Amino acid sequence: MSDRRAGIYVHIPFCLTRCGYCDFNAYADLGHLRSRYVAALCAEADLASPSWSDAAVDTVFLGGGTPTTVDTLDLAALLAHLGSRFEIIDDAEVTIEANPDTVDRATLSALLDRGYSRLSIGAQSFDHSVLASLERVHSPDSARAAYGAARQAGYSNVNLDLIYGAVGESLDSWRATLEETIALAPEHISAYALTVESNTPLGRQIAEGERPDPDPDLQADMFALTCDALRDAGYVHYEVSNWAKPGFECRHNLGYWRRQPYLGLGAGAHSYREGRRWWNTRPPEAYLQQIESGIAPTGGAEVLTPEETRTEEFFLQLRTSEGISADSVDPARADLYLTEGLLARRHGGYVLTERGMFLANEVVLALTG
Repeated sequence: MSDRRAGIYVHIPFCLTRCGYCDFNAYADLGHLRSRYVAALCAEADLASPSWSDAAVDTVFLGGGTPTTVDTLDLAALLAHLGSRFEIIDDAEVTIEANPDTVDRATLSALLDRGYSRLSIGAQSFDHSVLASLERVHSPDSARAAYGAARQAGYSNVNLDLIYGAVGESLDSWRATLEETIALAPEHISAYALTVESNTPLGRQIAEGERPDPDPDLQADMFALTCDALRDAGYVHYEVSNWAKPGFECRHNLGYWRRQPYLGLGAGAHSYREGRRWWNTRPPEAYLQQIESGIAPTGGAEVLTPEETRTEEFFLQLRTSEGISADSVDPARADLYLTEGLLARRHGGYVLTERGMFLANEVVLALTG
C-alpha cells in the first residue's frame, strides 16, 4: 500500500430546492440527469485513476448539492466503482451529506451497509423562523427525525451542519439551537456564519434594500456563544467553523487544511496536487457532454507561485488548532496580535485564539502582507 495519502471529493449538484443564500454549484431542476450523472462520475473516475495509482485514498466525501437525492442503489454502485479504480484503504472515512427530508432509516441503513461510514446532516437551525429566513424546506422535526434515523440505522459518526446569523435570528434563538444540538450529542458539529454572496437571491435582496445585511456584531456574539457552549459540552474546536468530540475530527477536511492531495470528481469539482490546482467544467450539462465524448472535463488550472503557496499554507494552517511555526511569521507582527489577544503561543508556534478565529481572514492578510 502506498504511503502517499489522498482524498476524493465527489460533487453531486442536485437539490430539492435552491436556497436563497446558496452560491454552490447546485440545481433544483436537473433531477432527470441523476442516473446519467452517476454514470459520468464513474467514467471520470476511469479517466483520472491512472494518474492517482501511487496514492492511497483515506477519505471520500460526497457533497453538493444534496447527494441523498440520488437513488441509493446508484450511490452504492458509485462507491463500489471508486473502490475498483482507486486504492481506498480499509478504514477510509467515507462521508455523505444529506438533507433531512431525503433520508429515512431504511435509506441510511443501506448507505451504511454500502460503506458510507460518516453522515453529515444539513440541519442549519432548530428554529422554524430561521429555517424560513434561510428558505430551507425542511422543518426542525424533520431534522430531528433524520438524526434519530441515523442512530437507528447504526451511524456512530454524525455531523450536524448549522448556520448562524440569518436575518431575523436572535442570540436566544441561536442559543436554543445550540442547546438542542448538544443534547442530541453528534460526534461533530460545523457552525458557519451566514455570508452573503452578491450573485444569490439573498444578495440581490440585500443590495436592493429589501432585507438587511446580517449584523456582524451579533454574529460575533453568536460565535463566542458557540465556542463557550461547545467547549463546555466537551467538543474540541479544531478549526474556525468545526468542533468535534476527541477523535472525530473530519479527516477529509483536515486533508484540505494540511494541503494534502485531493481529486475532485463531478461538475465544478476542484483538485489539488503538488502545487497545481485544476477544476472541472461547472455546468452539469456541459460536464456530461465532455465526459460522454471521452474528454477530461477540465475547466481550468493554475500553478501556484511560491508566494501564493506560502500564503495559502499560512491561511489554512492558521485556521486550525495546529497553527503555524514561529519562524513562518515576522515576530514583530506576531507580537502585535499577541498583545491584542488574537494570537497565542502554543508548542513553539502560534495559533489563533477564538477571538482571532472570528477575524481569521483579516489576521492572516495582516501577517502575510
